Amino acid sequence: MPTDLVVTPLAGVLKGSVPVASDKSIGHRALLFGALANGKSRISGFSYGEDNRSTATALAAMGITVEETGPSEIVVHGKGLFGLTAPVKPLDCGNSGTTMRLFSGLLAAQSFDSVLVGDASLSKRPMMRVAKPLRARGAKIDGEPHPKKEGEIVAPLRITGLRDDQFLTGLEFESPVASAQVKSALLLSGLYAHGPTRVREPHVSRDHTERMMMSLGVPLNTVGTLVEIDPEGWSGEMPAFEVEVPGDISAAAFMMVAAAICKGSAVTVRGVGTNPTRTGIIEIIRNMGADVHVIARGERSGEPVADISVTAADLYGRRIGGEVVTRAIDEIPIVCALAARASGVTEIFDAAELRVKESDRLGTMAHVLSTFGVTVEERPDGLLITGKDSPLTACEIDSKDDHRIAMTATVLGLLADGQSLVRDVDCIATSFPRFVGTLRALGATIEAVSR
Repeated sequence: MPTDLVVTPLAGVLKGSVPVASDKSIGHRALLFGALANGKSRISGFSYGEDNRSTATALAAMGITVEETGPSEIVVHGKGLFGLTAPVKPLDCGNSGTTMRLFSGLLAAQSFDSVLVGDASLSKRPMMRVAKPLRARGAKIDGEPHPKKEGEIVAPLRITGLRDDQFLTGLEFESPVASAQVKSALLLSGLYAHGPTRVREPHVSRDHTERMMMSLGVPLNTVGTLVEIDPEGWSGEMPAFEVEVPGDISAAAFMMVAAAICKGSAVTVRGVGTNPTRTGIIEIIRNMGADVHVIARGERSGEPVADISVTAADLYGRRIGGEVVTRAIDEIPIVCALAARASGVTEIFDAAELRVKESDRLGTMAHVLSTFGVTVEERPDGLLITGKDSPLTACEIDSKDDHRIAMTATVLGLLADGQSLVRDVDCIATSFPRFVGTLRALGATIEAVSR
């Protein structure tokens, strides 16, 4: 049965210190490289969110044993770079665009045929951005024509395996958008290519793939926005490894912003990954006036980790665009909640990428904000949001099956003039299964109801 959330306006303040869900971006990559390594790789601090489960299930369908050895620990029994076996049915990526796009790169280099499918939401998302450069290096990947965009394709994606006399070639690709998923797909296919793979982005997108590859001895180099992998002379062997996944800054962002916009609140999120390619949200919150302290806690498996404390303060509208949007692309919905409580106008731009996420996040957030009584103007690549100091308008919001929309609407509901209803929130489990419990631990009153 579908689940809704009844959000009661916050009577006091949010206060406390909490952990958050582990980083699913790193979780996906740890699973993939664990499968391609030789031997047993141990992943601790693992998120059992649905997106990571989709990657684990797909690997299991190709002969990889993924063993759950604890409440947040798994062991992946890797079979090496050429150890995957042909799946007997389509690989279900669920709602995970990361799973579908990264597997596109990996499976394009295999000798067997495969099909990638997803849920209704994922099946609407554009896949030509990864298919086109893969085709340019010799991959055979096709999808269904997009119902509204000529030349675009969507899932199911059908990948024809390479035959004995076929191979992937080297590739030089200038990406029109900064996309870690596209970059990672090309680097994964580059592990098998005859020749170097060079990918250049307009801004540096998250670099978890590069960090993990380098830690495993893959011949990869980065210079500014250019990433290069050249497997010539490389053994193709990756050792089994142990990795502790840090907390997801995208999940932490909801608690950080909730603290910033609820007067008198002070919240600390513990053990959060602070990879520089992901810390745009910290800069945005601080730049808009909230009191933010980052206490470094060393590294976990090559990824910097910190405790982040946010205390509410007077907020001010700002212009948010350029490379900081690339480093906070998943957090822009909750940035809209920050803007809704900031004095003056906040302009978000250079964010057209949000139109092809789980939902059209620009259009959806414009609707969410206006329904809560916030003045907002939708633009092709962003939003113009006028902050509101008085209580928001209690309302009913449809999540559009988008986990970040559901969580953002829940946070906004804390500031409404009555109870708000957020419908169809089961999607939250894709990234932050304990979201409601974490907010409750900080002092929020939220009731989950089934219908």
